Amino acid sequence: MTDAHPGLSCRFTRAITRRPAATIARGLRAIDLGDPDLTLFERQHAAYRAALEAAGVAVTLLPPLEAFPDSVFIEDAALCFPGLAVALKPGAPSRRGESAALLPDLEAAFGRVVGLPETASIDGGDILTTDREVLVGLSARTDAAGIEALAAALAPFGYRVRRAETPAGVLHLKSDCATLGDDAVLATPRLAAAGCFAGYRVVETAGGEEAAANAIRVNDRVLLAAGFPRTAERLDKAGYALTVLDLSEAAKLDGGLSCLSLRFAG
Repeated sequence: MTDAHPGLSCRFTRAITRRPAATIARGLRAIDLGDPDLTLFERQHAAYRAALEAAGVAVTLLPPLEAFPDSVFIEDAALCFPGLAVALKPGAPSRRGESAALLPDLEAAFGRVVGLPETASIDGGDILTTDREVLVGLSARTDAAGIEALAAALAPFGYRVRRAETPAGVLHLKSDCATLGDDAVLATPRLAAAGCFAGYRVVETAGGEEAAANAIRVNDRVLLAAGFPRTAERLDKAGYALTVLDLSEAAKLDGGLSCLSLRFAG
């Protein structure tokens, strides 16, 4: 199948990130793994930004939002394309104000910013952009109204939205998958078995390493969380150059590599 937007999923020149807030211990979490250490989170976040820069991306660092403990996970608040940003509607009530707080920065960075209706709920963590489509997972944070609103907002710009089912017990679609570019994805066996990646080449995470699925392809590198050696070996054998990063503190708040930045070309 010919890609509709070659390079859309992995070729980036810019990224927007946000520093973790001092209130981050009040962030949402599905399982209590202990409070994140702010100082260590800051160091890990700096290493993450450095990895993006090493991959060829100019990084903008926004100040922390103390009123929004989860705002370091900036990807949930917006969806970015070349010259276009969509201000999303995070599904958790405590996060609904993050998009409005981000809006001035989106308007400064993009030629056009579109919004969604207040009745919609949609997290960026449920949105997987490939070169041919925008795959959106229905989850506890993203509802059917949110998916429909996003599809309507993107249709005039030539982006096709397709709905998928997020596996039960999984917070976000991208908790279980990542685009690798060139019609390839990294996915957990449970998501791969669901059939939503028909027509794609799938690299599956190793057993017991499902959390490795939240990786990001940035130009010629794949950024992967530390602690998943067998999945790293599979990606290496598949020909991907890896940068492995320690994200222990983000993981305490259900966060991963994709959550920490908005990546785009422009």
